[in-house]
Amino acid sequence: MHEMTKPDLAPITRHLRAMFGSRLLIAAVNHLDVFEILDKGPVSFSELQTRMHLADRPAMVLFPALCAMGFLAIDEAKNLSLTPLGRFLTQGGNPNLVGYVGLEKDDSGVLEMVERLQNDGPRDISAGISFVKEGEGPSPMDDPALARALTLGLAGRAQHLSPIVAARMSKRDGHLLDVAGGTGYFTYEWLLANPTSTATVFDRQQVLNVAAELLDAFGKSGRPGADTVRERVTFQPGDMLVDELPETDLLLAASLFHDWPTETCQHLANRFAAAVRPGGELWVHDAFLNDTLDGPLAATDYSAQLFWGTKGRIYSRKEYRGWLGKAGLVPTDENIPTQMDYGLIWAKKPV
Repeated sequence: MHEMTKPDLAPITRHLRAMFGSRLLIAAVNHLDVFEILDKGPVSFSELQTRMHLADRPAMVLFPALCAMGFLAIDEAKNLSLTPLGRFLTQGGNPNLVGYVGLEKDDSGVLEMVERLQNDGPRDISAGISFVKEGEGPSPMDDPALARALTLGLAGRAQHLSPIVAARMSKRDGHLLDVAGGTGYFTYEWLLANPTSTATVFDRQQVLNVAAELLDAFGKSGRPGADTVRERVTFQPGDMLVDELPETDLLLAASLFHDWPTETCQHLANRFAAAVRPGGELWVHDAFLNDTLDGPLAATDYSAQLFWGTKGRIYSRKEYRGWLGKAGLVPTDENIPTQMDYGLIWAKKPV
């Protein structure tokens, strides 16, 4: 099927992620008093964060979500205020829906969300956080069963998005480095569209074992040129946080930065930029928060889901471009949509 005729699967993921946004709303109304504080008048983003004793990450998850839902407004000076709709979530509203929302306030997921917001994540991280490496310990993705389960769980999304992403990235001779490449589908599709190029999929060894199986099936798909892809792919195991990355002409970071806190994102941007040859390009495929921090709702729900299960959240294009600029790249101003509420941005490395 031609990539332009593919149905957008965003409604599926939006419904999945909405659960996490709902937990944010119930927590804000019935446990954190966000609306009662703002009922007394506008408060700056930083002041509200301070008064609620929130760290940066939970504040950047919660406040944009409430704006995206239409209950808070944020101005250019980053002052937050109640919208007319938001006043129905205050005790002073007559009538109000505080009690109605509160019917779910003791839900276990809501209570856990409250704890994570107040603690910037789960209190007990001794076993690591979801699928993300914790400190100097081994990665959860070094476990063969866990690596296979997650990689195959993400395979359908990657298989759907990868032809669209490949069609919108640069077409050129050279080498592609797909960092934390997972299934490898983004690499395989890009190589199909660039028949004289080569690529490296960089990830943990147990993930690459699954990617190799998927490449075998890809090569036997009967699609023109698919049988040539295998000979142009290298699988390189490693830890992107510390191991040397191969030099490349294009680097793809797909659904990668959003697993990590901001300081790690800058560290990764620096490492990725160093791997790109002069004149090369670094591409980011992800969902993005508005630079104005007021949505969109699909991105803030996704951010809540990532906050729940990783060390990261959804970031704005402005944040990405800041990291890439500090890493010595020149970000472009292109915002390229793909599907499923994702998009592409990219930066060039000076010659």
